[in-house]
Amino acid sequence: MIQLFLSIFLSSIFWQQEPVMAWNANVRLEWSDFKASPQQRAEVIAVTASGLSFGYSTTRYPNGRIDYEFDVTAHFYPEKSWFMKDLVTNITLSHERLHFDITELHARKFRKRVKTARFSSNIDAEIDVIYNQINKELRAMQKQYDTETSHSRLVEKQEEWNRQIQEELKKMEAYR
Repeated sequence: MIQLFLSIFLSSIFWQQEPVMAWNANVRLEWSDFKASPQQRAEVIAVTASGLSFGYSTTRYPNGRIDYEFDVTAHFYPEKSWFMKDLVTNITLSHERLHFDITELHARKFRKRVKTARFSSNIDAEIDVIYNQINKELRAMQKQYDTETSHSRLVEKQEEWNRQIQEELKKMEAYR
């Protein structure tokens, strides 16, 4: 018996048919990728909208064995991302790029947890639990990053975060 279950979840963004960019080590975000109009009363000068989407399929056998295929992608949402042209710098762009890299780091963590998990017949709920944990960790890290760098204003802290995230991405290369 084959049961196909496909679910797509977006981190803090409702599913819509809109342009998205998947994370790619060879493609860096540029200001031209940020398509939304700036929010004039915002407390920040740029916003990177990014999140995780995932899907999986399961094959269930009469003997109770379950095989699954799993995919997760870190996405950037151009139509929800914006910047204030007269206020941003290259440091600001580096800061926004790292938000997307942090999302990719959590995609890799998600892949690792799913790959190393021992699922029961309740695989659907168990994957949802992992997703919710990863998403909570992602939101916490994004908030910590903005706080510690003061949204890119603390250049030395920004450089520390750049190094730290690049090191963590390298450590998780097997889950790319």
